[in-house]
Amino acid sequence: MSQEPATHPTERVKAKDKKLINCNAVDVNQLMPLKYKWAWEHYLNGCANHWMPTEVPMAKDIELWKSNSLSVDERRVIMRNLGFFSTAESLVGNNIVLAIFKHVTNPEARQYLLRQSFEEAIHTHTFHYIVESLALNEGEIFNMYNEVNSIHDKDKFEMELTQDILDKDFSTTTAEGAQKFLENLIGYYIIMEGLFFYSGFVMILSFHRQNKMVGIGEQFQYILRDETVHLNFGIDLINGIKEENPELWSPFFQEHIIDLVKQAVELEVHYAEDCLPRGILGLTAPMFREYVQYVANRRLERIGLKPVWKSRNPFPWMSETIDLGKEKNFFETRVTEYQSSASLSW
Repeated sequence: MSQEPATHPTERVKAKDKKLINCNAVDVNQLMPLKYKWAWEHYLNGCANHWMPTEVPMAKDIELWKSNSLSVDERRVIMRNLGFFSTAESLVGNNIVLAIFKHVTNPEARQYLLRQSFEEAIHTHTFHYIVESLALNEGEIFNMYNEVNSIHDKDKFEMELTQDILDKDFSTTTAEGAQKFLENLIGYYIIMEGLFFYSGFVMILSFHRQNKMVGIGEQFQYILRDETVHLNFGIDLINGIKEENPELWSPFFQEHIIDLVKQAVELEVHYAEDCLPRGILGLTAPMFREYVQYVANRRLERIGLKPVWKSRNPFPWMSETIDLGKEKNFFETRVTEYQSSASLSW
């Protein structure tokens, strides 16, 4: 039987015609042919990295939390980090769904954004699981972003970067709009996920290194592994938009981004000081100023900007943790084994 010709014949999509933003001429529903293979690779890495918080046993954490072994300062660090992350993950997820997805006009990049939004839901689920396991006050944890200034200030900083993009008349078709969108991407990928999260990773993984709160520590390792992929995707997306729209990356805009990062560093230092009024586990608040500046320099360099601070990494073990090839297989203790976890290469 012969096929009838299409009622509305159109020219097939060509990879060269795809763009990351402002590509109304190409059907965004057509994934193939791929142009941005890096976006598809990030998607595959995310799928290979799948995990669920409920696979991680919490019995040892529950026993330690109920004991008198943890100091007041140690409990403060744990509570503050649960309070920050529990809402920060939701902010990132909401920003993807409500602000970013609509304005990214490339299907392979959108494919990754769908995967990332699911992972943000998993991360929020993680904090629900921890709060439930330790029988913590859920209202206290999940409302800390309204009640603790150091957490509130970081979240407010991020939400202000989303406000304009949520306006019904917002568009990336103007230079001003495209720069505002680029600012949002930098605010969430470079600052929120690439900077604000890292003090918390150090604090919680310091417990894990001393065999304390090992269930929470293992879940933070999984989250760190996810965030590494999120950060790398975000950097590729930002640099891709810059390459396709070089007029956006003006000297004035670059200075604006550096100023935002400087503000973020001070917010994160304040948060570290709030978490650590006194030193614990070999950690002190002054160490975090150097660490946050060190991380901020690395993030600036990844998007083509010069480092601002002369700082060294006071936590060299974190570099080894992030370099996952040098660490244990994070998935070896999981209750449910996924074949795909073995396929993730770094």
